Amino acid sequence: MNVELFVTLAPWAIATLRSATPLIFATLGETLTQRVGVINLGIEGEMLVGACVGFAVGVATGNPWFGLLAGSAAGGTLSLLHAALVLGAKANQIGSGLAVWMIALGTTSYFGRALVGQQVTPLPSLGSPATDGVPFLGVFFSQMTMGVPLAIAAVVFASWWLAHTRPGLRWRAVGESAIVSAENGIRPNLVRLQAIVVGGLLAGFGGAILSVDYTQTWAQEMTKGRGLIAVGLVIVARWRPALVLPIGIVFGLAEVATLRVQSLGSIISPHLLATAPYLAVVVILIVSHAFARRGSSMPADLKSVFA
Repeated sequence: MNVELFVTLAPWAIATLRSATPLIFATLGETLTQRVGVINLGIEGEMLVGACVGFAVGVATGNPWFGLLAGSAAGGTLSLLHAALVLGAKANQIGSGLAVWMIALGTTSYFGRALVGQQVTPLPSLGSPATDGVPFLGVFFSQMTMGVPLAIAAVVFASWWLAHTRPGLRWRAVGESAIVSAENGIRPNLVRLQAIVVGGLLAGFGGAILSVDYTQTWAQEMTKGRGLIAVGLVIVARWRPALVLPIGIVFGLAEVATLRVQSLGSIISPHLLATAPYLAVVVILIVSHAFARRGSSMPADLKSVFA
């Protein structure tokens, strides 16, 4: 590989992967939730809570791993509210998700004020004395943290689990028809509860990665719609965990490109440039819809949500 080309592309690749990681976790969580026939717009709020709690715990303990675990637990806990409303009270899924989002927005805005300007210890880099002297890889690993490999591993595991394990097959069966699943001895509400909580755990973890490792700061509404973008990207991924990774990377690349253009002193308004990653998602949605097969991959029971 040409050395100059690598020197040019390596920072882009590293920044893209790190930018994409929070969104990959959130999109994967929403994909698994929707596979059982439940949509969760509250994922934006779960990311926010994960980012706020994760950052707070990371600051208090000085251990970023404690922060990530706490953020994940916070997202999973908040998802229980959505589960209670949807499964227990039979509330509208869209309305319930919006309610969860607004609750998270208000609470994180209030309690997060004390976190503004605080310093957090990020995850250590993957570099080591063994890799520092290796051409190309030394530079790559020195700027990469464990968040990226964890995201890749989560996507691979979820794809395998959903397709090749009995619990995964039960989740898919419930997404196609809760009634038929119940007739075959499966408990749909239990499966859906599991999926909602797993989705919340992953969204909270993604939010904690965003604040503790990627930005290393806390700001009000810092997720900037990533949770809602995750809901849209599930459609682009055709409800397949394996496609979450490349689609998340496209968003990360768009975000990095936007930041680089701003740093070069572009005459374009930074507010307009900030919309570029989201416009990229819209374009991907349109193109994927245009080239999609006639037979939809959407779980059958999920269609009733929009009926």
